[in-house]
Amino acid sequence: MAAALISIRTEGDKIEIVNQLLLPHITEYIPIDSVEEAHDAIKTMKIRGAPAIASLASLSFSQYFTRALRQNPLPDYFASPEALKAHVQPILDYLYTARPTAVNLGNATRRLTKKLEDLSAVTQDTRAIVEDLIVEGKLIADEDVGRNKAMAKWGGDWLINRVQPSSPKTLNVLTVCNTGSLATSGYGTALGLITYLHEVGQLDKAYFTQTTPYHQGSRLTALELKTLQIPNVMICDTMVGSLFQHYPIHAVAVGADRIAKNGDTANKIGTYNAAVLAARHNIPFIVVAPISTVDLDTESGAQIPIEQRPPLEACLVRGVVYPSENGKVEQAQVMITPTDLEGIYNPSFDVTPADLITAIVTEKGVAVKKDGEKTFDLTPIV
Repeated sequence: MAAALISIRTEGDKIEIVNQLLLPHITEYIPIDSVEEAHDAIKTMKIRGAPAIASLASLSFSQYFTRALRQNPLPDYFASPEALKAHVQPILDYLYTARPTAVNLGNATRRLTKKLEDLSAVTQDTRAIVEDLIVEGKLIADEDVGRNKAMAKWGGDWLINRVQPSSPKTLNVLTVCNTGSLATSGYGTALGLITYLHEVGQLDKAYFTQTTPYHQGSRLTALELKTLQIPNVMICDTMVGSLFQHYPIHAVAVGADRIAKNGDTANKIGTYNAAVLAARHNIPFIVVAPISTVDLDTESGAQIPIEQRPPLEACLVRGVVYPSENGKVEQAQVMITPTDLEGIYNPSFDVTPADLITAIVTEKGVAVKKDGEKTFDLTPIV
């Protein structure tokens, strides 16, 4: 299989990310040289995907303190653990504000806060504390690929065992948004499940929605599937019902930005629509996400904050100029609506209730609802 795309590249204390706003026509890696640049890249969606933004935030945190250790003399906040805490916490709080719906980002910043507190309780050596924090930040990013492959296998095998007794053919799976290597540190979550099915010869076609208004499906998922040479079909967001009526779709697999304690799941806008239609057509609806996406402190989806994106984003489309006058790849951004619209509703996410979800998959296994239950017990997989 062809090599997957990479969302984040690191070498020493250097960080580069692929600017996902320019994909699929231009592949441009841009440097991230500060916490502020990482925050901006996350907020403006140059990088997106709950696991990937947590990885970038953690790596930029480690980068910041790696460079601080090289200063001579050391910065004043190295004077004591208390001074270090006073300096570190605002940085973590600031990173969290970039995209608060994605619980992975909050988990990463809380994990680093706890690590700082634990280290400060046992040593006054601030250099040693910072060195351990740097390792922890890098570890958060490094853990992602292995767990993605684990959950892809769990979910893929579960789906094969569920579907194939009644349908010995290879499977058709629909996904929403982009949940592959570009949304993670590698392999992917829901798209990882699709990749796994392809690798073991059990996939017929991957279907994916365009996922407007940012078109993460038609720009990013399309590019990943093409790169991996996986047979695929794109549909508009409004075509999900028609697809289910006319073609054999064996499952819908989606990622998640936050999973509440009861299994309610926040994911890219349009996920709820697909879940409702999947329920109508008795198609299994599978959520694939790492344990870090499960938020046991949030009882239900009603408590999940939903990010409202700038209204203008729903009016714009970015793409390649075709044909280009000079033969080079040129991009343009155009407005597709009247300029004086009275109102624009532009949430980035919606919440799919647990009763519409068939299975939730993490790196520890697959959870399904007990007979007669409408919510999940996620204890075995977190």
